[in-house]
Amino acid sequence: WAVPWTGHTIFQVMFLWFGAFWLVGSWFIPIAAHALGYSKDSLTYRGQALYSLVTDIAEGTVGLGILHRCLAEFHPLSKDWFPVSWQGQWYVEACLGCLIFPLVNRLSQFNLDLLPLPSPFTASSVEQSISARDPIATLLYAVVVSVCAPVWEEVLFRGFLLPSLTRYLPLWASIAISALAFALAHFSPQRLLPLTFLGLVMGVVFVRNRNLLSSMLLHSLWNVFVFVELLR
Repeated sequence: WAVPWTGHTIFQVMFLWFGAFWLVGSWFIPIAAHALGYSKDSLTYRGQALYSLVTDIAEGTVGLGILHRCLAEFHPLSKDWFPVSWQGQWYVEACLGCLIFPLVNRLSQFNLDLLPLPSPFTASSVEQSISARDPIATLLYAVVVSVCAPVWEEVLFRGFLLPSLTRYLPLWASIAISALAFALAHFSPQRLLPLTFLGLVMGVVFVRNRNLLSSMLLHSLWNVFVFVELLR
């Protein structure tokens, strides 16, 4: 990649993105919900699922807005940046990437053995909703994990961060650091190893295809895989 911006812009985008993610999810949406007379803890399963969907869309929209604003001075960008194309066989390698899911599961268990979940541990709203077998709530959560999260996370970590790092680092190091940043962005030490490995695979798939749709599809398939496991 020909990277037109410097490390200052890379840091700016990542700092503002992480900050916006935290502010929107932890402050803006809860405050807006409270102003409308809602409290997340008092919502029904469907209400919590809708709350999660709205939060994810808001976080992604703000994040993409930050990315667009920070890169505005470099427009128009070359076609190598944020490449999306329906042509080619990009979906083949994305589907083949599913073969590593059992290994990611193994790493998940190993990570949990190293860093057990705190006790007492409260099940997430997603897990509680699935346990209640609410079809509408389950559908809303499925949209969040299979569509929303893969799109905006891949735009940031594979579309922006990975190529940007190649200005200063070899390609393999750029893939590795972007994968680690992807894992850290989930704020879960218990999932650091599996998510880093998954990020490595998605980075390789993206680099080989130069198409964000390939890593988005693999990301979506992984989230669906985890979601289906929870449904059992």
